[in-house]
Amino acid sequence: MLNGLKQKAIVQPGGVVEIKSNQLREGATVEVIVLVESLFNESSSSLTSLIGSAQGSFSTPGEVDQFIRQERDSWES
Repeated sequence: MLNGLKQKAIVQPGGVVEIKSNQLREGATVEVIVLVESLFNESSSSLTSLIGSAQGSFSTPGEVDQFIRQERDSWES
């Protein structure tokens, strides 16, 4: 059976994260998952600025329509 333990921690120099709890037994096997809160806050770009910027994305709705027409026409050949 799995039990959970949720704790906030400050990342120390060298990327070290320390977790202390009375619920943790010495020698117990644990799985640690680290979720970083400020991943997008520290970045100069927001998530919405990334939308449509990847390779193969379309700049305008007209480009999407043209691509779909070309694909549909290729199926008929």
